[in-house]
Amino acid sequence: MPATLTAPLRQPDPLGAAFAQLRQASPAWMQPLRQAAWARFLKRGLPTTRDEDWRFTSLAALAALPLAPARPGPAPRMEGAVFGTLPGPCLVFVNGHFAPSLSHVGTLPKGVKITHRAAQWAQEHADGCDETATATPSQHEGPFEALNAAFHQDGALIELAEDAELSEPLRLFFIHTATEDGSMASLRHRIIAGPRSRATVIEAHLGQTHAAYFNNSLTEIHAAAEARVEHLRFQDESAAAIHVGTLSLRLAAGSHVAHHSLLLGARLARCNLRARLEGERADCLLNGMCLGAGTQVLDHHMVMEHVSRHCESREFFNGILDDESRGVFHGRIHVHPGAVKTDAKQTNRNLLLSGEATANTKPQLEIYADDVRCTHGATVGQMNPDQVFYLRARGISQESAQRMLVHAFAGEIIDRIACQPAREELDRLVWDRLEQNPHIAA
Repeated sequence: MPATLTAPLRQPDPLGAAFAQLRQASPAWMQPLRQAAWARFLKRGLPTTRDEDWRFTSLAALAALPLAPARPGPAPRMEGAVFGTLPGPCLVFVNGHFAPSLSHVGTLPKGVKITHRAAQWAQEHADGCDETATATPSQHEGPFEALNAAFHQDGALIELAEDAELSEPLRLFFIHTATEDGSMASLRHRIIAGPRSRATVIEAHLGQTHAAYFNNSLTEIHAAAEARVEHLRFQDESAAAIHVGTLSLRLAAGSHVAHHSLLLGARLARCNLRARLEGERADCLLNGMCLGAGTQVLDHHMVMEHVSRHCESREFFNGILDDESRGVFHGRIHVHPGAVKTDAKQTNRNLLLSGEATANTKPQLEIYADDVRCTHGATVGQMNPDQVFYLRARGISQESAQRMLVHAFAGEIIDRIACQPAREELDRLVWDRLEQNPHIAA
């Protein structure tokens, strides 16, 4: 690899050879796109802690892996999987490859189309190409987006026509069963919500292996005028896994997008969120939580761009950190020139359950317009003894008081999920995880 790679990957030649093989096997129209993306990745390389946006999150563990595209695997166990019993259509991807035997779409409402990229590529097109894969790269494209563009082989494609409504949540399962260290899954999803359409989409990233695999996923959501989309990303991957998820949101006039991110698993998990409010009176909610234990690093990095007038955004992120885990929050509100009447709020709160847990938080405001209302704040600390005392003074035991406070801290994030079946299932799951923690009632 060129010397410009800031954090060289271990054994780069096998990864380059794997790329060459994948490129050669791709349709002719896709080959130059993959090559250009690979060149962009090589030029930028993996970020290091010298990069401001990655100052608190080291990628040394990823750089040490012998990365190679994941191979299809056998059908995983779906019994007891989170969101497994919810109604509605379901797409399942195993090791980054579509699993038709586990997926079902059923009869969809008028104006709703659900498919996946590999199926679309297999169809005969007059121009021989997939328009969703030929878009010009964003000026904000980072190295992981470029790596995804170079290696992606599949991903969900959801399209809602004008006034279409998906009444039941669409569930997307991404399950990893690969047994080889360095197995890399690259999925690329696209959700297009037409004017006044409505949908709820749930992503569940799960692991059923002890291998140190790499999940590099990207999701794009475009909400047209007056569209309403709720998107939930749940990450509970294997303890040795590395997860990098990118979410790109574009909101037109009067649209509303609510995104919820819950990070529970993986050795290292990083979510890169970028939202652009491009039409007047667009409204965006970013809401998330991480539950850290052991030596986990759980990182939320987001940029909220207010491009148009009279737009509103809310960001609420909580971290509950135990043992030697680390939570990272980096949020920037960028108000562009002319984006008057912007109303933006950003809050990050972190609860440390041990003396070795750490939280790094960096809220930012970047404002280039007058007549705006923007606030941000962050807190890091252990359980508030005054709150415990308040509850104990009312006859509640020490153990019960501490449990109540921690559950309430997590519950304020979960309660913002509008989809009732998903909210109730996550509430039970997080409750059980917290109840298993001996430090909560210590």
